[in-house]
Amino acid sequence: MTCKILIVDDNRMIRSSLRSWIEGTSGFQVCGEAENGKIAVEQVEAMHPDIVILDFQMPVMDGLEAARQISRVAPLTAMVMFTMHPSEELFRLARAIGVREVVSKTDQLSGPLLVALKQISA
Repeated sequence: MTCKILIVDDNRMIRSSLRSWIEGTSGFQVCGEAENGKIAVEQVEAMHPDIVILDFQMPVMDGLEAARQISRVAPLTAMVMFTMHPSEELFRLARAIGVREVVSKTDQLSGPLLVALKQISA
C-alpha cells in the first residue's frame, strides 16, 4: 500500500526537492503541497494524507500551530517537523502536540527523514 504524503514548506525549492526525492522512494506518494500552515490544514481535510511533512517557520501559520490544528481535524494523520532549527525545546513542544519526529533540513534526506517516514508507515 502506498503512503500518501503532504509536503508543507514556504520554500518552493524545498517542496520540489522533497517531492522528487519522495516520488523516487518506493512506497510513498506525494498527494499535495502547501506553502503555509493554513493551506496545509485545508489540504489535510480535503486529501486525507497519511503523513504531513511540516516546516517549522512559515508565514500565515507556523508548523506548530498547523500541527495543533491537524491533530484536531485528522488525529490519525502522522506529522514530521522538518526544520532548519532543531532543538530539544522544539522537539518537546512538537511531540506534545502530536508530531512524531523532528528532522533537520541539514541532514541528508536518506537519513533521519527516510527512517522517520518508514517507521511511521510501517
